[in-house]
Amino acid sequence: ATDRERIDQYETAVRSLELRLSEAQAWEALPKPEVDVEMPDYPSDRKQFFEMIRMMNDMSLLALQTDSTRVITLFLGSQRTPGVDLGNGRTIGGYHNISHHGKDEAKLKQLAEIEVGQMALFNELLQGLKDVEETDGTLLDNTMLLYGCHMGDANIHNNKNLPVILAGGGFKHGQHLAFNEDNNAPLANLYVNMLENMGLEKSKFASSTGTLTGLS
Repeated sequence: ATDRERIDQYETAVRSLELRLSEAQAWEALPKPEVDVEMPDYPSDRKQFFEMIRMMNDMSLLALQTDSTRVITLFLGSQRTPGVDLGNGRTIGGYHNISHHGKDEAKLKQLAEIEVGQMALFNELLQGLKDVEETDGTLLDNTMLLYGCHMGDANIHNNKNLPVILAGGGFKHGQHLAFNEDNNAPLANLYVNMLENMGLEKSKFASSTGTLTGLS
């Protein structure tokens, strides 16, 4: 590129950043929107693990839809869940205890039932975001969702090869990216991808060594 082209690219990048900063500052100054929705009842029975997740998902969808916030973190913990009501008339043991399955076939089957239920709820959230039309697409198109776990194998408390799902706009989907378990990329590399997708010119985050390939 010529020097003139480089200068034009630089000026365009600076102007784009200035506009994004102005928009962000303007949004911060706006009053919180008035939302005519009653506070949901928190399930009193701790075995209603799925209902707790559904309630938090519904609140998250409403918060994003009304622009009450633009960043949400959900910890779907289950350490204090004495059992899990599967919603089909069956209640099985506590999620945390089942995750330490010791390769017991019965516990592995129960663990699969819980995790299939969790994925169904995540799908409900994605569909809810997709159903909200915005001026430039859907709310799902304008949202990034990272669903993950802090254990690669909870049975032995192994935090390598963590399973994560990335959904939302700005990425190539419909694929499974498997990395070498013995020579894996840091999860922080994915965070750099997400920061770049937000328009932040960030080449480093925590222990990152670059970005993950195959996402665009």
